[in-house]
Amino acid sequence: MNDAPALRQADIGVAMGQAGTDVAREAAHMVLLDDNFATIVAAVREGRRIFDNIRKFVRYVLTCNSAEIWTLFLAPLAGLPVPLLPIQILWINVVTDGLPGLALAVEPEERGVMRRPPRSPSESMFARGLWQHVIWVGLLMGAASLITQAYALHIGSPRWQSMTYTVLALLQLGHLLAIRSEREPFHRGFFSNRPLLWAVGLTVVLQLATLYLPALNTVLRTEPLTAAELAFCVAVSGVGFLAVEAEKTLIRRGILYRESPAGAGP
Repeated sequence: MNDAPALRQADIGVAMGQAGTDVAREAAHMVLLDDNFATIVAAVREGRRIFDNIRKFVRYVLTCNSAEIWTLFLAPLAGLPVPLLPIQILWINVVTDGLPGLALAVEPEERGVMRRPPRSPSESMFARGLWQHVIWVGLLMGAASLITQAYALHIGSPRWQSMTYTVLALLQLGHLLAIRSEREPFHRGFFSNRPLLWAVGLTVVLQLATLYLPALNTVLRTEPLTAAELAFCVAVSGVGFLAVEAEKTLIRRGILYRESPAGAGP
């Protein structure tokens, strides 16, 4: 009996790689090379992990870019001078966004990944609160950067631009650590992705190097911060991390971004 039409009509047609016919294998969306149905479970698990990590990368990059846009856009409206130089924005995009963001690709699967209901095929990548997260967290990070700039100008610090630049970079790293899971607290499985932790550590070292190495001071137009100024930047940069952790608490309680049932729209 020719099962090719049924395989074509199925949402995901599965054919046997060894016992199946050539026609069935051509018509199927998935071919089990070992003819073992348990392989389907492993494929679904890996697919969900990959999709989750793509969402995390998109969430991270778009939120960071949103924060930079808000910072540059709102500064003139608030009567503040230009907060960042082009070379500083480039450094943040290449170093702070690049290496740690790529490390999200090897993030292990989240707990209970196979207990989640199926995702609707029509669901958008930006569903379940992703686009709202990009906007409000980006705005919060931009506001924290501008508050730092305004405070540094108020106390007469000549290093206000370096402080703004540092806060924005550290805010992005804190955000990265918080979004490793869309629901779970950051401390669960904290050491499960060591490449990401190494990437964050290396980025912090490079960020400090831009402040305290004279050669990089010249290139990036930065100035060494005092201990008090650096401590202030670290304290302010924790705001984004805490806000995302609070968001995840609301998600776990079912208050925000509830799951869409399979078959529902985006």
